[in-house]
Amino acid sequence: MTDSTYPANRGFVDNTSAATFIPEIWSDEVIAAYQSNLVLANLVKKLSMTGKKGDTLHIPKPVRGDAHAKAEGVAVTVQNATEGEVQIALDKHFEYSRLIEDITETQALSSLRQFYTGDAGYALAKQVDTSLFELGKNFGDNGGDYVGTGTYNFAGSAGVEAYVAGAVAAGDVFNDAGFRDLIQKMDDADVPMDNRCLVVPPSIRNAIMGIDRYSSSDFVDGKVVNNGQIGNLYGIDVFVSSNCPTIESGVKQAMLFHKDSMVLAEQMGVRSQTQYKQDFLSTLYTADTLYGTAVLRPDAAFKIAVNA
Repeated sequence: MTDSTYPANRGFVDNTSAATFIPEIWSDEVIAAYQSNLVLANLVKKLSMTGKKGDTLHIPKPVRGDAHAKAEGVAVTVQNATEGEVQIALDKHFEYSRLIEDITETQALSSLRQFYTGDAGYALAKQVDTSLFELGKNFGDNGGDYVGTGTYNFAGSAGVEAYVAGAVAAGDVFNDAGFRDLIQKMDDADVPMDNRCLVVPPSIRNAIMGIDRYSSSDFVDGKVVNNGQIGNLYGIDVFVSSNCPTIESGVKQAMLFHKDSMVLAEQMGVRSQTQYKQDFLSTLYTADTLYGTAVLRPDAAFKIAVNA
């Protein structure tokens, strides 16, 4: 540190002396950490609203039409319907901030910055995934609750049943018959076969690994996979997340869904900023993001109440 009495000057704070606080470096590191920790956000429909104004996104939701038989000499059947829409409020603004004193910046290892950017990326990624998990309360006819046609639990060692609070027993474990029942429910709802995903808490990963038929190369093939992916069952990619929310004591939420069942609209991706606070002789570091989430197809996803 070189001191001088203003206006004399014996050195500038430049890119060399303040290298650990160049915003671009912070930004690159926090974005990398953010992307590496996302699970659910990578599996749903994503819309970029970067640079666009407004606080609500309107997505048209047309009503499906029908095919009609054509009789000779008779005019075609003209269809008309009042089309719907899904509104996404861009109201989720979350931040991660640290105020780093000069003495700490001076004496700490450069790995301190890497920890903060990694921690910021993890915290923001976890928050985005949490917002998407919360959409499970609007699957089926749940209407903002855990109970409804959008929530099931495994019944004993075979099949599934509608979830009732307090009714999940220790013996209601993940089983192949129940998983196939849920797949059929998606098939019956005419959900597309591709882009289906199952996201489970670690307890269900443990159960899956104990099922012999899931231990083959058909489930785990050794290929490079996405964040959290542990395999594939009946054409459905399986992911594990420690962020699956708790429904009740000892019960967590797993999710079986199609990519188009939920949407994540990012109006501002993760950004990183630093500002020197002379009154504190410290540097304020903040990473933040602005986004909105909504359910697009409530019939194309299910919550599963599972033992934690």
